[in-house]
Amino acid sequence: MAEDAEEPGHARANRIEIDKDAVRRDLMKLVLTIVELLRQLMERQAIRRVEQGDLTEQEEEDLGTSLMHLADAMDELTEQFGLTAADLNLDLGPLGPLLPRDR
Repeated sequence: MAEDAEEPGHARANRIEIDKDAVRRDLMKLVLTIVELLRQLMERQAIRRVEQGDLTEQEEEDLGTSLMHLADAMDELTEQFGLTAADLNLDLGPLGPLLPRDR
């Protein structure tokens, strides 16, 4: 046997135990955080366009309906994965939270 060959017990000691459910939940948390950030940016842009009068009445209605559906879908997904809106708000240290805390 070669001197650098690992013993069977040694190989197991170097393994990292991974909780697949925790990895899945954390990945969904990251994805939903990005989607929530984009949703809030889209909402702010929509408000600006409405205030500027760039949209027809029908476009305003369609935009509002779409944003409501997206917000509902986000609520469903966060609930499905056992997350809250606060869970999606990453702390960026000295920069503060990623998302505004008013939601």
